[in-house]
Amino acid sequence: MKVHWTNTAAGHLLSIFEYIAPNSPFYAQKMIDKLTKRSEQIAMFPMSGRMVPEYGNQDIREVIELPYRIIYRIKSEQIDVLAVVHTARLLPPEL
Repeated sequence: MKVHWTNTAAGHLLSIFEYIAPNSPFYAQKMIDKLTKRSEQIAMFPMSGRMVPEYGNQDIREVIELPYRIIYRIKSEQIDVLAVVHTARLLPPEL
């Protein structure tokens, strides 16, 4: 199944990179690579992520790539990555 990164999720990746890069551009790129690589797992096994407890919707799931949560929505034709959020942060009321 195709994985589509929404503008919001892509913006989160950019923010993560910009936050880490001043201290370690190498580690910043490594973290982005790890996060984007998880989309391969999501594409092959969409139901492998757990349902996001805060939303209670079977179609909204997450996989963890510490210290981040990759939140995605399963649709019939594709998977939309909705957000990449640090595990210490609260999720917005809706995505």
